[in-house]
Amino acid sequence: MPSTLPEGDAAPADGSLPEHALAGLGERPLGLYVHVPFCRVRCGYCDFNTYTAEELGSGASRATYADQAVAEVRLAARVLGDRAPQVATVFLGGGTPTLLPAEDLARVLQAVRDELGLAPGAEVTTEANPDSVTPKSLTQLAEAGFTRVSFGMQSAVPRVLAVLDRTHDPDRVSLVVEQARAAGIAQVSLDLIYGTPGETGADWQASLDAALASRPDHVSAYSLIVEDGTALARQVRSGVLPMPDEDDLADKYLQADDALGAAGLAWYEVSNWATGPDARCEHNRLYWTGADWWGVGPGAHSHVGGVRWWNVKHPAAYAARLAEAVSPAHAREALDAETRRVEQVLLEVRLAEGLSLDRLDASGRDQVAGIVGDGLAELREESLVLTRRGRLLADLVVRRLLDP
Repeated sequence: MPSTLPEGDAAPADGSLPEHALAGLGERPLGLYVHVPFCRVRCGYCDFNTYTAEELGSGASRATYADQAVAEVRLAARVLGDRAPQVATVFLGGGTPTLLPAEDLARVLQAVRDELGLAPGAEVTTEANPDSVTPKSLTQLAEAGFTRVSFGMQSAVPRVLAVLDRTHDPDRVSLVVEQARAAGIAQVSLDLIYGTPGETGADWQASLDAALASRPDHVSAYSLIVEDGTALARQVRSGVLPMPDEDDLADKYLQADDALGAAGLAWYEVSNWATGPDARCEHNRLYWTGADWWGVGPGAHSHVGGVRWWNVKHPAAYAARLAEAVSPAHAREALDAETRRVEQVLLEVRLAEGLSLDRLDASGRDQVAGIVGDGLAELREESLVLTRRGRLLADLVVRRLLDP
């Protein structure tokens, strides 16, 4: 089931932000995320805010969704005003954005261009399933200005995909990668999941080999997490499937790092590898480094200048708000300096450039020597950089830095 939204302070109906949040606009990059909450089928492991046609109900429609997204882009332009920098990154995620016609996705991007402006060389990404694109749609996306596509491959092994409730033919992955390149999309990323119940080391290697055979520019590899409220969680709780094993997950992470590294992809965040700096996902780096972003769509989260807010969750409620010219924000919170510091530690320690020591308080700095001595990190130019072993134990490192 979709995730429950947190409570927070009331968000104003006009979407306005306090002056202190707007004061630093332009000092940090600005990104725009567009959540497209539609899926053809619900994957058993997924707890994202997504809806199949049967779950959507009345008051919301795929056919009108682009109009609503454009309306929120216009709201963002009004709220941010003339001080807003041009948008550095646009990311369409979901759900499956490419369930919408390419013309609709192009129209949303054009609204960003018209209302906020795109920075020169802006990164523009859409997520896609291997069975949700065609040569024509990919060409239309490239012509509209999309520079990057991230395909949800997950696995190359049919029985593993079946456990995940993924319905695409794994043989389509290499085909759609070729089609994306032929269409003129500059960067192609593949998303993988490891640790699915029943997945062997040989299965995982087959998935890595198949992914690398397509010569992607970028790979994300995430361990399977059993989220409360999902069909997978119910299967695990009832004993139909086993809980993923932590040692197995660690072995498969190292297996991925070996295979990806041998193929010329270097890690730049614990779960992400790229062929070079130009192939990194700049939109995700914007999140990880505490920049500004506006999240468009039901349930989408935003952050500008230390103020974070989140939209109403259901597409029908989202559509109704925008039809009434009311902000779709459900609630918001102002982050104090300590909360922002803690979040910086949580996120920046996962990056290859490491965590700057000036993010740490005195008790955290007292832990650095022990973390280094335990082989979990190295010191490089006043930054703490995880070792390979440290990447496996990144959560432990964070706990030692924040709660010694």
